[in-house]
Amino acid sequence: MPDRGERASYFPAIERKHGGPISLWIERIRELGDAKYPEQVAHLRENHGFSQAHANALVMYVRGSTTSTRVRSVDDFYAAVDPKAAVTARTIFDSIRKAHPPMELVIAWNHPMLRLDGHYVIGLSAAKHHVLVNYFSADLLSAFADRLTPYKVNKKTFAVPLDWKVDRRLLLEMTKARLAEF
Repeated sequence: MPDRGERASYFPAIERKHGGPISLWIERIRELGDAKYPEQVAHLRENHGFSQAHANALVMYVRGSTTSTRVRSVDDFYAAVDPKAAVTARTIFDSIRKAHPPMELVIAWNHPMLRLDGHYVIGLSAAKHHVLVNYFSADLLSAFADRLTPYKVNKKTFAVPLDWKVDRRLLLEMTKARLAEF
């Protein structure tokens, strides 16, 4: 049985089931160029009979994720990200929790999030050059669009610099609006 955390632990089973060395399968994924994850997985499943687990392990390995190790605590998350991102994340969460003490800081979907009465209010992830702030609401981001113009805004998230001078007022207003959605 493969170690579920290590992507390469699936390679012997992939070689046994589908033949050829793992380098062949890695090359086939690379030949797909800039195809997105779902397209890569679908290619392996539809054209080569891969299971979801084997396709995911291979695709994620080729994409640079050699492990699916889970973050077990908020402190683990802070330790794993750029120190600037950790300071920004702590400041964001501390600012909101100070105004809303009943919120609990939890790990969900491998990211830190504030939760209130079972509802996720805000979550964060850290990338190489930014912190992604997720209020789980496209409507909320639309309502605050004029205040979010300095940031890259996606459907339900917006990206701030790793060393963002946290706009507490904006966060508290957005949090209040998010809570009103429940």
